[in-house]
Amino acid sequence: MTLFQALLIALFGYLSSNYSPWCFGQLGGWYTMGRPLVSGLIIGIILGDVRTGILMGAAVQTLYIGLVTPGLSMPADLNFAAYMGIPLAMAAGASTEYALSLSVPLSFLGVSLVYVVASVNVCWVRKQEQWIEQGKIKKAANAPVYASISQFIARFVPIFLACYFGQDFIISVVEAIPAWLGDTFVIFGKMLPAVGFAMLLRFVLNKNVELAYFFVGFIMIAVLKMPIVAATMIACFLAYLDIRYTAKKTNELEVEVDE
Repeated sequence: MTLFQALLIALFGYLSSNYSPWCFGQLGGWYTMGRPLVSGLIIGIILGDVRTGILMGAAVQTLYIGLVTPGLSMPADLNFAAYMGIPLAMAAGASTEYALSLSVPLSFLGVSLVYVVASVNVCWVRKQEQWIEQGKIKKAANAPVYASISQFIARFVPIFLACYFGQDFIISVVEAIPAWLGDTFVIFGKMLPAVGFAMLLRFVLNKNVELAYFFVGFIMIAVLKMPIVAATMIACFLAYLDIRYTAKKTNELEVEVDE
């Protein structure tokens, strides 16, 4: 792989990462170019083998077809899985199965970097609040741009080094991470999703009693091991009943007020 090809892949890897603001936010980045199927197309064009890129991207996509990232829950990082695993497999002339085997450990490496970036960027939140208090509105508005510097370092640099220097570099980086640091990432990784869910529930719920729906869903999936399709159908039915009877009560109140 040439230096120019490695730079291009790393650039698209950064633009399609979860917190990159440049491609219409997550719409053009994480949810479009960040999908392995689209990533495979982009990588195939850069490396001059579109067919192989799409086939490997489709294989990686099927591996994470049911992946969702609510709150700050990040079970796997599709960005590293695609923009590292696919080009390394293509450059080595390996099979699709080889790309799949590479994507799994690389996705875990990406997850750890997600939490590192989230932890580092907390300082920019505090800095933004200080600028607002000082009346420096322009600086405060540019805080997300400043915060993207850490995202650029965490995405562009590893992807470029992996693509240019190959698989041996990735193995050496993973082995160089101290055990205590890896354990710290795991602890933060378990805490931050709970915070993310709490923030979502705070904005979504109108009454505390609505938490019952959340606990029922948790019991169905985590305890009863119910298939997600069946749980979704039950959730839709409950939502229908809730909307129907809420609308009925609202109409009755409006009639009483009119009278």
